[in-house]
Amino acid sequence: MVKETTLSLNNLIQPLFLVDGNQIKETISSLPVAKRFSLDMMLVEIQECINLGIVNFILFPSIPEAKKDKIASYSYSEDNFYLQAANTIKAQFGAAIILISDVAMDPYNIDGHDGYVEDGKILNDVTLPILNKMAIAQAEAGFDILGPSDMMDGRIGSIRERLDTHGFSDTSIMSYTAKYCSALYGPFRDALDSAPKAGDKKTYQMDPANKREALFEAQLDDIEGADFLMVKPALHYLDIIHVLKEKFTKPIAAYHVSGECAMLCAAVQNGWLNYQHVMPETLMCLRRAGVDALITYFAKEYALFQANKPSEWI
Repeated sequence: MVKETTLSLNNLIQPLFLVDGNQIKETISSLPVAKRFSLDMMLVEIQECINLGIVNFILFPSIPEAKKDKIASYSYSEDNFYLQAANTIKAQFGAAIILISDVAMDPYNIDGHDGYVEDGKILNDVTLPILNKMAIAQAEAGFDILGPSDMMDGRIGSIRERLDTHGFSDTSIMSYTAKYCSALYGPFRDALDSAPKAGDKKTYQMDPANKREALFEAQLDDIEGADFLMVKPALHYLDIIHVLKEKFTKPIAAYHVSGECAMLCAAVQNGWLNYQHVMPETLMCLRRAGVDALITYFAKEYALFQANKPSEWI
């Protein structure tokens, strides 16, 4: 009767890692709760999630080096297997699921950065037209929500304008609003082989020491037309989630990132923590902090827990 916070399966978003090929279902050693799927196996995985009540998915591609170049041209190419997969997924499942994209150059460019690199510097304004092309291609492929994860200045307004002028006014934007330059992304980069080839991302991702800057970033994204404001990472940034929830009326998303999940997995595997207790508590605490849409590698696992079914990895 007096419980203040509830966590629904509708609040959860399951990340999916896509690889080109067939009959591929690979465990990621640094993130044992997640797998890499080829499209045929991913369709099976999505159906299993739907059967459990998970209907929100965010899709990330692992792009072969041969398809990468300086301007990430494969990101909007007609033969992009990521775009083709989205089209197939939406054709099979339609409105039964919500499919979210990743908008950034780092999976597709030879530098491994989220923006265009010249002489070791990230050129913000050169990057925006590339992101616009990527966004339109993803909307055409059938993504319901676009997820700009690049942290370039002005990209939300630029993408929103292009979507509207191309007839995609109903395509939403889940902005990576406060994306911190965190040490917790390692397993994700292992999964996609997307680490920077040189340097780091400190010039465009946020300093973990900064809190007020998140309010500034959120205000800009709000004005520019974002439909969701995201904090990344999540568990280490509960105060940021809370302050954005208090200050803004738009839905707050958070990405419970690979390193945060991997630490929990490692502790469970070593017998230091009880998985059936700590995993639900972790997700509930994120929800309590103010998260409306939670991207977590434990989404399907939480659904299994709710259905009293055994975990698939532990």
